[in-house]
Amino acid sequence: MAIVTGHAGGSILAVKVVPGASRDRIAGPLGERLKVQVRQPPEKGAANKALCRLLARALGVRPADVEVVRGPTRPEKDVLVRGLGPDEVARRLGLG
Repeated sequence: MAIVTGHAGGSILAVKVVPGASRDRIAGPLGERLKVQVRQPPEKGAANKALCRLLARALGVRPADVEVVRGPTRPEKDVLVRGLGPDEVARRLGLG
């Protein structure tokens, strides 16, 4: 599986989230996932919200266009990015 794959509404981004980090950042590829570190703890969806905000900012899209669609309670998540194809997501994140 690739880090970014196509979806009818845009792209699916495979991520591994590390909550409780010292700062919010996209660390880079980790196997077939994108490692993302967020300061928020994994409580009440705070880390997921921080993840979506960070990815939206990095991709230049609205936070509403980024949504966790698989794995909301796990570190390994699939995130839907609406309105951008896989090639454009990869380009904006420096993955290809």
